[in-house]
Amino acid sequence: TDTVKYVLEESRIPKTWYNIQADLPKPLPPVLHPGTHKPIGPDDLAPLFPLELILQEVSTEREIDIPGPVRDVYRQWRPSPLYRARRLEAALKTPARIYYKYEGVSPAGSHKVNTSVPQAFFNKMVGITRLTTETGAGQWGSSIAFAGQMFGIEVRVYMVKVSYNQKPFRRSMMQTWGAEVFASPTDMTNAGRAALAADPNNPGSLGLAISEAVEEAASRADTNYSLGSVLNHVCLHQTVIGLEAKKQFEKVGDYPDMVFACCGGGSNFAGTAFPFLADKAAGKKVRLVAVEPSSCPSLTKGVYAYDFGDVSGYTPLMKMYTLGHDFMPPSIHAGGLRYHGDSPLVSQLLHEGRIEALAVPQVATF
Repeated sequence: TDTVKYVLEESRIPKTWYNIQADLPKPLPPVLHPGTHKPIGPDDLAPLFPLELILQEVSTEREIDIPGPVRDVYRQWRPSPLYRARRLEAALKTPARIYYKYEGVSPAGSHKVNTSVPQAFFNKMVGITRLTTETGAGQWGSSIAFAGQMFGIEVRVYMVKVSYNQKPFRRSMMQTWGAEVFASPTDMTNAGRAALAADPNNPGSLGLAISEAVEEAASRADTNYSLGSVLNHVCLHQTVIGLEAKKQFEKVGDYPDMVFACCGGGSNFAGTAFPFLADKAAGKKVRLVAVEPSSCPSLTKGVYAYDFGDVSGYTPLMKMYTLGHDFMPPSIHAGGLRYHGDSPLVSQLLHEGRIEALAVPQVATF
């Protein structure tokens, strides 16, 4: 009765990801071309992503198979443990039963590897040899660097400059796995040069680093772009978290009344909550709460509208809660995930009232 951690066997790693698009009451608004503002097709995304990821982006199949080579890498840390926070319950003197799913057991230390591994795999399958990406605090950069090493793909990371300087060990982790890391904005891209011309001391932002990574990927046939949050296929890959958690709750003989998950771009919240949202649609009573930093409150203070995913307008327009693509967080916050927008899937579910959002201040959280 006093078990603290609930562990599943490797054989119980999910064999499929859960695609919430199969269960949406109405489909997502179309993604628009940045130049024409007309709905985009697969050909518009082909310079950046392999076909399999493009198909996952728009799929309405409820279950999508996890390839064997991806599950083989997952086995290094999955299934991740579910903990019962018994000491916290005692300290709070609460009758609540508090559980948390711990993704810090992954090689890179976060949930981000749940999507970096399949992204690297699907790119490898079509002969891509290089990936570009951005990172804020460095969790995503570390995760794609690890995945690149697993599948023999070169990785170049544009890291938000203030974070590059604040977090040298995160940078060295990426370099240990073979990735190149540059402080964004750089003088290597048009987007970076324009930002530096306007402000030589520009501290950088995720939107700006995305512009640099996308610009480079679009200019080289051997290179694709990789994103660590926001997009539908990223949220899809993360559902291994919630799918495992449901199996662990079965093992415990318990079920949550409320599911809380932190939300920057949306992948962690989606991965944790979406499998429970499927239960909610089937009649289970469960509250799903996305928790974001009040220093970048896109869900609670943003506008639900079409916006670019980057500062330069290179990326397609997505309908999401956004603070505006030119949002530049204060330097003290820029080194973390302070992204101006949110996952279109998470945004639509919030707009429809099927999930909740809460913004919390940093000091109070600590």
